[in-house]
Parts: sequence; structure tokens; C-alpha cells
Amino acid sequence: MEIKANNMQSKEKIFAITGVINYIFVVFLNAFTDLGHKIIIQNTIFKVYDGSTQIVLTAIVNALVLLPFILVFSPSGFLADRFPKNKIMEYSAIFAIVITLGITYAYYHGYFIFAFVMTFLLSMQSAIYGPAKYGYIKELFGEKFLTGGNSIVQATTTVAILGGIIFYTVLFENMYDTSLVTKSEILERIAPLGWLLVISSVIEWYGASTLPNKILVASKRTFNLKKYFRGEYLFRNLKTATRKREIFHAILALSLFWSISQVVLAIFGEYAKDQLGVLNTIYVQGVMALAGVGIVFGSIMVAKLSKEYINLGLAGIGAVMVTILVFLIPFVHSMVLMSVMFSFFGIFASFILVPLSARIQFLSANAHLGTILAANNFIQNIFMFSFLVLTTLFAYFGMNAIILFYCMGFVGIYLIFLLFHNYMTETFFTTMKLFSLARHKYEYFGVQNIPDEKAVLLLGNHVSWIDWIILQLALKRRISFMMDKEIYHWKFFHAIFKKGEAIPLSPRAFKDAMYEAYKRLQNRSVVAIFPEGGISVDGDIKPFHRGYELISSDYDGVIIPFYIGSGIFGSKFAKYKPENAKRSFFKRRKIKVYFGEPLPKETKSAELEKIIKQMREKYETK
Repeated sequence: MEIKANNMQSKEKIFAITGVINYIFVVFLNAFTDLGHKIIIQNTIFKVYDGSTQIVLTAIVNALVLLPFILVFSPSGFLADRFPKNKIMEYSAIFAIVITLGITYAYYHGYFIFAFVMTFLLSMQSAIYGPAKYGYIKELFGEKFLTGGNSIVQATTTVAILGGIIFYTVLFENMYDTSLVTKSEILERIAPLGWLLVISSVIEWYGASTLPNKILVASKRTFNLKKYFRGEYLFRNLKTATRKREIFHAILALSLFWSISQVVLAIFGEYAKDQLGVLNTIYVQGVMALAGVGIVFGSIMVAKLSKEYINLGLAGIGAVMVTILVFLIPFVHSMVLMSVMFSFFGIFASFILVPLSARIQFLSANAHLGTILAANNFIQNIFMFSFLVLTTLFAYFGMNAIILFYCMGFVGIYLIFLLFHNYMTETFFTTMKLFSLARHKYEYFGVQNIPDEKAVLLLGNHVSWIDWIILQLALKRRISFMMDKEIYHWKFFHAIFKKGEAIPLSPRAFKDAMYEAYKRLQNRSVVAIFPEGGISVDGDIKPFHRGYELISSDYDGVIIPFYIGSGIFGSKFAKYKPENAKRSFFKRRKIKVYFGEPLPKETKSAELEKIIKQMREKYETK
């Protein structure tokens, strides 16, 4: 799947930014180290306990990871906004060195409870580290590469988690012996793994110390402990994060998704052991790790599908697929099929994570970015902690993993409702985009001619039923298309067309449609009209109608002419079928779209038609 544009982001440009490579390295080691200790503790629990006890203890481990994000919400946000984010990461890495030394001490002495508690302290370090780490994305990559930066960080974090799961689980299994019965005996046997955690933390600290300071304006905020303990910061910071409706809804959606994921991962070990008879932790952790592989591939896909803008429609598609997969898990009794399902779970998880995270960062003012990201962590972890508490209670009172999977499926249905309520139009366009990209390869030229702020009247040739998709794919801004009134009222698509702000056109209501287009343009929208009045049946450009000239020019904007190339001719979406056109089912059509220089709003149809034909002669003969 590919879209090319002459102003698209390139990987070379992203990785050429000073500090990006070091930052990715630091992000990797941070997640790799955190995950390593958690996996060792979880595997120890897996070997010693069964049934509901195993679910309860696993849930408690996950809760210890989440609780610090709740407790240090206000301080972590303050630190990320008050001090350079690279320094927060550097000093947090020093803290991690001290903690991992304590963990190693606990391993060698077989202190399981102490090691268990150290999970909390290691998570406390991550909670302080988090807002600075994610806030640094916007500072380092800038708004232009925001989605690409989030995709890289998400993929890197996932590779680190995946690597940590496989690396520490394999080492754990190789050191483990069936003669080991107690938790203390197991920890003493695998104690050398603690030094690997320490070494990773030391290297992470060194990498963080090399990151450039990207803060533009130094903050002079102060932190008052009395206000913190009275909860004043809590309510004020939550208000900051929820002030913008779009930010809050994105945070809520992410919270629901992470809650589903957290419970699924917490109960899958018991499900695999009880229902599938799997006793080897390598197989159990390996299947769950495949979700990480999926996230890596999914993040790459999201970056490609979001080159021109943050593609929020992917979140709706991801929610639907994740929910279906959660409902299907209890019906699958093969670890091979389960592996495939977890891989797809990861792919569609990234469809949710990357766009919504980028959206939160994009909408957040730089001065409050750390606070909002800390609030994001706080709300997400409140949700995840609450879900884990419920999971623990349900397991304690005898509810098995299958019922819990169904419960998470119903939570997924609510997530779908929330995302469709906010991004139904985006989801529809993205779905159409995915279908069209399966058969077509698009190249766009002159996209930079379309202004970001002014009203735009798009006028050009009409070659297929999917011209509206072809044009929309290139633009960050949503286009209001003028369309036949009968099509506008099609039973199954009317709600989508209405939500997408299409303008119905009919002979009897012609002037009303033009007036509606004028009102949209006054609000600086993008309106698209095909002056030919119909799809080409012979590959030629038909005479342009003068209807659009009835739109008053009393608005701040321009006309942008466009020409859609002949690559679509011969497909099932076009009316014109050249006799000599031969297409392979396995070969995608290459469709080129050209946007011309801005024209005066008063440009007449005859002149416009001439310009479009000149564009055809210029580009089709190349």
C-alpha cells in the first residue's frame, strides 16, 4: 500500500534529525529493562502457582506497574514542563541503575517479596520518565513528522518489549530446573539475569546524556507539596487535560484499549495452561509477544497511511478488529491459530495507538504538553488498574478466563461506539482508502498549491466513481463534495454522506446547492465540484458547465484546478474501457493526480476547461 506525493515525508529526513538515533536507542533500553524484571517475576509466578491464584498474582504484578503512574501524575507532568525533557530522561536512568542493583540483590538472596515490591519502584521511575519521553517526540520530530515520530517510537517500544519477553523468557527457561519448587529457589537460580538489567540501565543513562536539549522557552513554575497532598494539582491538571473535548476523547479511547489489552494479557497465561494445556512459558510469552510483532508492522502501516495527515479513521477500524479478535479467542484451541490472532491483534492495536497519541500531542500546547501527557498516563492507568482489580475479584470468586474474554469484548463494543461517534467520517474514508489502495498506487503532484487556511474550490475532470476517494487521500483537510441528490439519499450511505458534509445537487435545487457551497467557502472549507457534470465515457474531457460560476466570490479563498490521470480507465470504477487496455489482476494501477497553481475565484468555465486540458497535454504525454 503506497501513496506518493511530492511533499511527502521521507524516512531519510526523519532519521537525519539530530538526536533521533540516540533517542530511539534510549527508548528501546528503557522498555527492554522495565519488561525484563516484570517477565522474570511473572514467569516465577507461572511456575509456582495455578488457576485463580495465578491470575490474581499476575494481576497484582500488573497493578504494581500501573499504580505509580496514578500516584506521581502531578509531579511527573510538572517535571516534564518545568525542566528539559532530555535531562528528566537522563536522571531517571540513573534512578533505574540504583533500582536494578536492588533487584539483583533480591534475586541473589531469594527475596521474592522484596523483588516483587521493587517492581513498584521500577514502575515509579517509568512514571516519572514517561511524560518527558513522549513529550520529547513533539520537540524532536516537530509537528511535520509527528505521526512518523510516534510510529517510530511505538515500533521501537514494541520491539523492546518483544525482545525483552523473548530474551528474558528464554534465559529464564534455560536456567530453570524442575527440581526448583519455591519462589526463592527459582530467583536464586536466575539471579545473574539481574546484572543484565543493571548493564541495560547504565547504557540507557549514557544514551540519555547525549540527547540534545530541545526546550525553546525555560519555564519558571514551582511545585508546592502542600497543594499536591491536598489534591489541588490533581484537579487543576485534569482540567487542563480535559479542557479540549478532542483530547479527552482520545485519552478515553486509549484508556479503554489499554484496559482491554491489560486484562487479555493478564488472563491469557491461565487460559493457555488450563484450556490449551501449555506449560512452557516460552510458548505462552511467545504468543503474546507476537502482538508486539504485529504492533511493529502496524506502526509502519500507520506511518505510510498517515503521510499527509494524522489518519484518525484507522482508530475506528482498529477498534472493530480488536474487538472481533477478543471475542474469537475462546473459540480457538490451537496455539498456531492463537499466534496468528495475537499478531493481528498487535497490528490493529497500532491503528488505535499511533493516531490517537499523535492527535493528543498535536492538540496540546507546548507549555502544557508534559501535564497533558501525564494526565493521559494517569487516566489510562486508573482505567487499567480498575480493570485489573475487577479481574482479580472475578478470578477470586471463580470466574474463569473465558468469561473475562467475553467481558473485554463488550468493552470493545463501547470503544467502537466512542470512536465511531467522533471519527465516523474519517473511518469511512479510511476504509475506502484501504480498499482502493489494494488495487491502486497513487502519485500526487502540486499538493503544496493547496493552502492550509484559506477556502478552496477544487475543480477538475471526472473519470471514475471513486474520484472523491482519490482526491481526499491527498488532503489533510476534509473535502465537501457536491454530489447527485439521488446518490446522496442512498439508504445505507446517507448518514455517512451527511456526516461527511457532502452537498446534494439536483436540477430543482441547483441554486440552493450553490448557495450551500458558498456558505462552506465562507467558513474556509474545501469544496469539490466536477464541472463536466458526469463521469467520462470516452476518456476525453467534456465541456465544463457554468454552474459553479453562480457561487459568490465573496469569500477568502482560491480555485485550485486538478487533473486526474488516465490510469483509472479500464477499471471497474470507470465508465471508459479502452479496447487495448490489458491489466493483470496482481498488478496495481498507477494513478497520477495533478493540482495546478491557484486561480482567481472569478475564473470562468471556458478558461478553466482550457487549463485542465493543458494539464492533460502536459502530463499525459510524459
